[in-house]
Amino acid sequence: MSPSEPAPRPDPTEATGTPVADELPAVAPQLRERRRGAGLTLEAAAATAGLSPAHLSRLETGRRQPSLPMLLSLARIYGTTVSELLGETVADRESIVHGAAMDPTLAGGWTYWQAGAPGRGMQALRVRVPYGTQGDIVRVHPGEEWLYVLSGRLRLRLGDSTHVLAPGDSAHFDSLTPHRIGAADEDGTDLLFVHTLLQSPSTALCLGPADGHTLGDLR
Repeated sequence: MSPSEPAPRPDPTEATGTPVADELPAVAPQLRERRRGAGLTLEAAAATAGLSPAHLSRLETGRRQPSLPMLLSLARIYGTTVSELLGETVADRESIVHGAAMDPTLAGGWTYWQAGAPGRGMQALRVRVPYGTQGDIVRVHPGEEWLYVLSGRLRLRLGDSTHVLAPGDSAHFDSLTPHRIGAADEDGTDLLFVHTLLQSPSTALCLGPADGHTLGDLR
């Protein structure tokens, strides 16, 4: 800790019982390095992220594990990505995705094309949504979602509200809000879809039917 960063005082508002890491996780030194690279003090970064300096200090020393919303918030503040905060290398990642090289993946009647490079802090897809295949499946999971309707009409349920989106309409929402996506017309719907997430083969795709397909199946 630098002389300009005094030892944090205990934070009485911080939740108790959070597991403490046995070893310094890879994300901890990245958090401190990225903060200092952005020219932010511990106090300034914590205030912007809505955290206490004591809590952010514990994240940077590995005594607390950051949640996905915390990582997303800190990545935005530091001008980086969740993947880089997790210590992933970026030198060998593809930056350009050619549509002709993307083979479609079928899952329960839905069709997906990758629209972004793998191994990033968010996933981008082009999706063909058939009519009447999702039923009453409602999704709830960490992250944020953005979608843009290319053709057809999309029926989007967010919490207790239902919206019908036409071509050119978009939606951006917290994935912890219970949501359901389906085509409103028998001809189906085409859309662009972006989801922020921690890349994990065990993370279920929030589009399509619950048929055991995961994000890893679509890479």
